Amino acid sequence: MARYPRSSQGRRRDRTRSWAYTILALLITAVIIAFIYGPGPFGRNKGDTVEILPEADVPEATETGLYSVTEPEPRLEPEPQLETEPRLEPEPQLEPEPQLEPEPVLEPNLPKIELEPAVEPNPEAAKLIAEAMAVLGEKPSRIIDARERLNEALRIPMSGQQRAFVKDQLSELADQWLFSRRFFPQDRLCESLQVKPGDQLRRIGERYKVPYEILMEINNISRPEGLRAGERIKVINGPFHAKVYLSAFTMDLYLQNTFVRSFPVGLGKPGMETPTGLWRVKEGGKLMKPVWTDPITGKTYYPEDPDYPLGSRWIGLDGIEGGAEGRTGFAIHGTKDPDEIGTAGSQGCIRLHNGDVILAYKLLAPIHSLVRVEE
Repeated sequence: MARYPRSSQGRRRDRTRSWAYTILALLITAVIIAFIYGPGPFGRNKGDTVEILPEADVPEATETGLYSVTEPEPRLEPEPQLETEPRLEPEPQLEPEPQLEPEPVLEPNLPKIELEPAVEPNPEAAKLIAEAMAVLGEKPSRIIDARERLNEALRIPMSGQQRAFVKDQLSELADQWLFSRRFFPQDRLCESLQVKPGDQLRRIGERYKVPYEILMEINNISRPEGLRAGERIKVINGPFHAKVYLSAFTMDLYLQNTFVRSFPVGLGKPGMETPTGLWRVKEGGKLMKPVWTDPITGKTYYPEDPDYPLGSRWIGLDGIEGGAEGRTGFAIHGTKDPDEIGTAGSQGCIRLHNGDVILAYKLLAPIHSLVRVEE
């Protein structure tokens, strides 16, 4: 087939269209480059980074403008949680114990010893002494009957020789009916007790108004915790009391109204005499070798000091009647100097030989035991 050549006008239109396409392509390329790299309202400055905000940080539209620009509130670190003390369950409310009226102070009916006894023996006392010795000679010996007759004789006037004999006999009998494990069924002052589970020697002593130390001694118990349920122990119906005679330098110990022992004592020196009247063993006043400050010199003595003056025991007293009423700081105690016994050399306290004060310590009970001091 034959081809017809194109006219010059057609060729010019083709060239014009080709240039237009070329220029349009260059313009589009320039716009794209300017948008990506060039500054201006559409481009990014060199070095800028794109920050993508989380949804929560996109500002909301408002009525007054497109965006409400506010400074974001600083995020506060949560305060550390302090550990709280554990909540304690409230203790159950106990019903208050009824208040008991304090027991009145009853002074025991201790015999009054005649300091100037009759020179001639008293026939009535002689009769009681004879009866006591007779029942002691029986087989078996009637120890409790003899004790009662001798103690009755001690209540009536008699010669000094009779009184000394009666006291000696009662002291010897006490070694059998009191300071031993022997039981006498007819004895009103001592009895047998069967230990129950949970019993404590200290509590038993409080119940019978005697120190637990004497219960340990007469029952051969080495430790207070050594009680065994079911065993039988000997108990004493207290309390013990004491009577001090200033002119005789003597202290007599009684179980209730029954004579037990007599001790020589040292008493207050002139100007610091031992006050007469009724005393009571102080609650919490029984101590072993306490630290002591001399109220006159101000010097403090310790148990290890070579010149410690109080001996092995201290039994504090509270004055409740007569010249003793309201007086404090007085005591029955031991001594470092046995020669002081039988003399007036203390600052008002009652001094005993150390062996005697240990026995008194085991017998006299706080609150319950009374000490009568008289001329």
